Amino acid sequence: MNGYSSLCDQFGAIFNAKSTIDQGVCSVSLHRNFSVMVQGRTSKSVVPAGVSFEALDQNGYALNLAEIAVLEEEVPSFMYSIVQQGLIVSALHNHWIFVKPNILYMHIQSVEPPIQFARKMVQAFTALSSFPISK
Repeated sequence: MNGYSSLCDQFGAIFNAKSTIDQGVCSVSLHRNFSVMVQGRTSKSVVPAGVSFEALDQNGYALNLAEIAVLEEEVPSFMYSIVQQGLIVSALHNHWIFVKPNILYMHIQSVEPPIQFARKMVQAFTALSSFPISK
């Protein structure tokens, strides 16, 4: 597990964040730094950006997953950046109603080395109006 722990630490470092391992899943919790109102109240919890990997095989490939809160106007450029790098956008949807500004949640996945996935995600983050930051 020490090699896995080291890989998880490297994964987190790419996002300038701390990684955690829980039940074999390495994850990094980030958030978007913009103001959101839900029913007229400010909320910080509705703008997550999480990335993870699990099911690492002997060849160094893992199931890589991400869920990112995106502003409606960021969707085209962010999705383009994701798809151009060969990643799969598996869902795009809302979670909340009565939200200002309107935010959507993009789910991204791949099977590849986790470090490669992390680098692709960081590259894609440059298409956003603000880089996801550590919690």
